[in-house]
Amino acid sequence: MESEFEFNNGKINVDFEKQNGLVPAIVQDAHTKNVLMLGYMNAESLQKTLNTGLVTFYSRSRQILWTKGETSGNFLHLVSLKSDCDNDTLLVQATPDGPVCHLGTDTCWGETNKLQCGFLTELEAVITDRRKNPTDKSYTASLFKKGINKIAQKVGEEAVEVVIEAKDHDDNLFLNESADLVFHFLVLLQAKEHRFADVLEVLRQRHK
Repeated sequence: MESEFEFNNGKINVDFEKQNGLVPAIVQDAHTKNVLMLGYMNAESLQKTLNTGLVTFYSRSRQILWTKGETSGNFLHLVSLKSDCDNDTLLVQATPDGPVCHLGTDTCWGETNKLQCGFLTELEAVITDRRKNPTDKSYTASLFKKGINKIAQKVGEEAVEVVIEAKDHDDNLFLNESADLVFHFLVLLQAKEHRFADVLEVLRQRHK
């Protein structure tokens, strides 16, 4: 028998009977999409979460409800909630007030809760390494050595190349020039002491 809950003018069905009245609740940062922690909910804690907007769990050891942050002040503010295909696991997206783990780390896996941009984040790490540990054979290091004016000039040149190729019909050239533009833009951002995530944050704020 599944229980039905109302949330954001919709319905959430949850099967609490499979696991003796409890279901695992995976908490994900609504902004960075990083997994913050895993807790367990029963019907009462889920309803309290929906009513208060503060993520609340059921403690298996103490056998009581507990709202995350009630001691530390680092509450988890509910953004969205949905059940999986079998209705026996919950995905909770929330906004944390601070570190989630009781050990003081951002996540219960000891990770930093920063926005990740897939391969762009990996590429930024390489660019950072070239800046901090320059070699004569590194093109990236040579750009940093030439200074901000040269880097900015390269971004402008690559942008012009993208515009030129956009008017043509060679997708391969267009994509390659686009990749060159993105790369040099990442270098420029670091030369200005910024990261791509900072640009995304500006876009996110505009979206509001």
